[in-house]
Amino acid sequence: MKTLLLFKEIYLEAFKQLENFVVRRFFRIFAWFSFILCGVVLYALIYRIITGFAFD
Repeated sequence: MKTLLLFKEIYLEAFKQLENFVVRRFFRIFAWFSFILCGVVLYALIYRIITGFAFD
């Protein structure tokens, strides 16, 4: 019984660390993706303003 409890504890601790790693990586990638998209939008807006696009 003690061995099963030990395996359970190791299993739970491993997934706590994995979850923290995955969540941190996901948000870091999502943040960079969002910054890139904002840059593309700003580029398109500035390009349209400079070329005289009519925003009707």
